[in-house]
Amino acid sequence: MSELIIVKPEKCVGCNACVRACPAPEANITKMLEGGKFITSINPDRCIGCGACVVSCNHGARDYIDDTDECMNRMKRDKMIILVSPSVKSVFPTKWKGILDWFRKQGCIIYDVSFGADICTWAHLRAIEQKKVGNIITQPCSAIVKYVETYQPKLLANLSPIHSPVSCAAIYVRKYLNRNNPIAMLSPCVAKKYEFEETGLVDFNVTFRKLNDYFEKNGISIPVSSAEDYEYKFDDQQGQVGAIYPRPGGLRDNLWLHNPDINVTTSEGVNKVYPELDMYAEMPDFKHPEVFDVLSCEFGCNVGPGTNNNQTMFDVMLTMKEVEKEAKSRRKGGFMGRGEDKLLKKFDDELKLNDFLRNYKPVTPTPVPTERQLDPIYESMGQHTEDEKHYDCRACGYRSCREMAIAIYRGLNTPDNCVIHAKSVMVARHSELAEQHEKLAEITYECLELSDKLKEGVDNILKNMETIGESTTKTSERAAVVKDLLTNVVAFCHDNSTMDAGSVSQLITILETTIEAFSALDDNVNVTNESSGLIDTSIGEINKLVEEINDTLHKANEKK
Repeated sequence: MSELIIVKPEKCVGCNACVRACPAPEANITKMLEGGKFITSINPDRCIGCGACVVSCNHGARDYIDDTDECMNRMKRDKMIILVSPSVKSVFPTKWKGILDWFRKQGCIIYDVSFGADICTWAHLRAIEQKKVGNIITQPCSAIVKYVETYQPKLLANLSPIHSPVSCAAIYVRKYLNRNNPIAMLSPCVAKKYEFEETGLVDFNVTFRKLNDYFEKNGISIPVSSAEDYEYKFDDQQGQVGAIYPRPGGLRDNLWLHNPDINVTTSEGVNKVYPELDMYAEMPDFKHPEVFDVLSCEFGCNVGPGTNNNQTMFDVMLTMKEVEKEAKSRRKGGFMGRGEDKLLKKFDDELKLNDFLRNYKPVTPTPVPTERQLDPIYESMGQHTEDEKHYDCRACGYRSCREMAIAIYRGLNTPDNCVIHAKSVMVARHSELAEQHEKLAEITYECLELSDKLKEGVDNILKNMETIGESTTKTSERAAVVKDLLTNVVAFCHDNSTMDAGSVSQLITILETTIEAFSALDDNVNVTNESSGLIDTSIGEINKLVEEINDTLHKANEKK
């Protein structure tokens, strides 16, 4: 399958919003880079193309790919068929006619997907009446189909075998109108590309958002028209109430228009529909409604991730209501709309139900690890108790710690991305630093005490050095070296009242140099007078103190 959702690594901040929004548990791969930055990329084989991550990313790190550029290049060489989703009216309320006119000027043939939606309604009604289907899950939403194929293959038996509105329109154009031109759909949906690749019925998925970007990039100005007129002269019949399919419950409302007794339940939105599909899979069949009408987008296709719709939900629903009123006015003949439904009769006379049925391709599911296999994963996350294993803070993006553990087991995430793990590491490091700080404080205190004694010894040496005078050159040299070295030791201890590892290492070097200097001087100097004898005694005591400090610092260094 093609990669639909793309990541811009330089913009990803590792906030996990994409993982949190995504209903597909294996679609994201989170890794920690050098320097501690987290990046979440896409697992294209397990992505369902719903686009929820694109909508939820506030940093512009997620985008998607469609076929706009390829379509435009092909349009320069071949006469194209354009299938137009009815949601074009709510996405571009004052420009949709101008957009279709622009494609017509490029030599394109324009068909209404609403007409395909009417065929889709007819096919469902006849399949239910003829008992060719049992309790079904609707499939106009390609993200739903991909989810079932990838994560709930047991529901494929329930997934409606009737093609989506756009595929019904494509079949009608190719089989009944005998058109063989390349086909592109003007679409609000990113995931439609998956459907087109599986069925081979449509060649290009041109989303409204990328189409608008193309117009702006190429300086193409689309004229504005009235938003109150919803009729358009397509190259074949304009659809009727199928035009409301893009709104929540659109398929249900079409079915009820003809048979209000059909038991239909609806669900929309990534946070609701996918958990309910999982619930549906666990329920006994007798509890299923006749029709479970589902859409991935909360407010329907009109505000899908491929729309970039700046209309509010209320604007969209108002447009759909006006579209419905206009379509119903054309639906039936006769007084008060009680005449025969001409469109369904036309379908009965001209179409074959079997032409509009499809098959599905299940994806091999990934095995679920056992609890024993997950135990070391929990340990790596710092979760050692049952309460910790059910912390379920969702900061990682998953709904539970168990889902996170499964993702780590599958190589889709890392323990470093777990809040509990991060907190435990932080606490451990804080404890280690606190322990080191405590040891260094003890060392500093001991060194200061010893340095005070050193200072007394140095003062005694300096006092006795005054009586030596100019007795010998070597003795004077010795006195000067002793003075400099010991003064440095004392000064260092007092200047570094709070020691770190670096200052400890530096003091060790100074002390070792002092000891070596003492040894060298003792080998080359002969002491003759009483003052020199006292200096020797003081030096001996200081030497012991220096060694004591040295031993203390070395032991502390070994403990770090």
